[in-house]
Amino acid sequence: MKYRSHLFSLRIGNALRESFKDAPYKASTFSKDLLAGLTVGIIAIPLSMALAIAIGVAPQYGLYTAIIAGFIIPLSGGSRYSVSGPTAAFVVILYPIVHQYGLSGLLLASILSGIILIIMALFRLGRYIQYIPEPVTLGFTGGIGVVIAVLQVKDFFGLSIEEMPESFVGKVVALSQALPELSLPTVVVGVSTLLVFIIWPKFKLPVPAHLPAVIVASLVALVLNQQGFNVATIGSTFSFTLADGTTGAGIPSMIPDFQWPWLRTQVDDVPLVFSWQLASDLLSAAFAIAMLGAIESLLCAVVLDGMSGQKHSANSELLGQGIGNIIAPFFGGITATAAIARSAANYKAGAVTPFAAMIHAIVVLVSLLSLTTILAYIPMAGMSALLLMVAWNMSEAPKIVHLIKKAPSSEILVLMVCLLLTIFFDMVIAISFGIILASLLFMKQVADMTQVRDISEHKKLVNVTLPPRWKVFKINGPLFFAAADSAFGELGYLSTDEDGVILYLDGVSILDSGGVSALYKFINKCQHHNTRVLLADFQFQPLKTLAKAGFKPDGVQCVTYSTLADALDAVAVPEPK
Repeated sequence: MKYRSHLFSLRIGNALRESFKDAPYKASTFSKDLLAGLTVGIIAIPLSMALAIAIGVAPQYGLYTAIIAGFIIPLSGGSRYSVSGPTAAFVVILYPIVHQYGLSGLLLASILSGIILIIMALFRLGRYIQYIPEPVTLGFTGGIGVVIAVLQVKDFFGLSIEEMPESFVGKVVALSQALPELSLPTVVVGVSTLLVFIIWPKFKLPVPAHLPAVIVASLVALVLNQQGFNVATIGSTFSFTLADGTTGAGIPSMIPDFQWPWLRTQVDDVPLVFSWQLASDLLSAAFAIAMLGAIESLLCAVVLDGMSGQKHSANSELLGQGIGNIIAPFFGGITATAAIARSAANYKAGAVTPFAAMIHAIVVLVSLLSLTTILAYIPMAGMSALLLMVAWNMSEAPKIVHLIKKAPSSEILVLMVCLLLTIFFDMVIAISFGIILASLLFMKQVADMTQVRDISEHKKLVNVTLPPRWKVFKINGPLFFAAADSAFGELGYLSTDEDGVILYLDGVSILDSGGVSALYKFINKCQHHNTRVLLADFQFQPLKTLAKAGFKPDGVQCVTYSTLADALDAVAVPEPK
């Protein structure tokens, strides 16, 4: 089916190839891509730094990610407008990895996740994203939003907490205990940044709010620091040491260099010794990263498809994400995936091809080489305010409220379970449990659709006179294990005192092995009560399942007929002449 070919296709650079196939690349097209790339690059610079800080690494590693992965993924991936880099969704997974293994452990886990993503692409697993229910995605994105917001409280209020507890409850308790010691100047910077984010969109200017918000935050922090107040900035919080021993504050103004990921460290980190045991220890985290990366990148692609009318290649996008996450860590890049907000901004800014996303990476590189002195003035409170806005947007609170008001109770249950498990335990547990719970509830709903009706008196369907103690039952709905047990259980009860029953099965579209087993039990029970069973009007799939199972009626107690009319004629009482 050609209209679904995008779900199965797989090739490197599929999005770039498709964009060139649609139309020749002209100067006018490049100008659109250039403008979009500049716009998204401006957004990506503070976001990349803020997200790196949120997971516990220096801000330059977020920029390295936007540069390396942000260039390689659109070059090799399958979504035309997606922009990749560090994203907020990863914070809840990556923060514990950095806490336990340091930067080198995070980079190694990213490489392993890239390998898993490529394996998923080769097995054509990208199409299965459509089977994740909306309550599951809203639940874990809402939970991630809450976790990110809690992690920003420390820098937003300037709290002095030496080491944050690992558990969510522990974090909340520690923040509550430290809150009376908040720094008022730091709060002023954070609130000023939030106000710009809230007010700026009302002017409806083409410049995204991220740029003026960061500028205002930096100016307010600069004035307060000159007045003798202590407002933490990137320059005062982070430092670096170059290979030649040179040290500096803030971010190093240099191109990302090649280095074995397990040897790259931050201050106070201990270099790891690569071993299969280390890789095995990080494998579960890598799997979680890969699953979240696949979900977020493909959800992003689906959103962009809806906006643009284009179709992405799901497996090609997974392949591109895998390649990007394998290469980027060798240059200091942390885990990357497609970012929905940046990708949407890319399309709205007029992007035509994946070159726009690649230009965004070049913009970030230029800023790294030329603006590090200015970037050092950005206050930590401004970064936390930026992430608070990211957390709010990611939580999709309006959608959650709408779902709670309008959706069935089963979907609300799935949503709340996923949200709470994400907050208090782990996102992978939340997604896994949410999908399982949603699947069980869906199976229950489908099973409830299967009904048994007595149509013995239905004159349009049963137009003959039946013998005494004979009934005709119509089954509507699928007969899989759960539904079949219920349906044939009810039929067994209704048929106990009958001499014979006719089962009209044209409404049964699906019959599985559980349904076959339930049918055998029903027939055996009828034989025990000396009740004849006539089966009429099978659809193709149930008939095929019965043939494969070796179902052979005895022709006396159990007989099959092609149509209901044939079955009725076989037992009909002749009309008096």
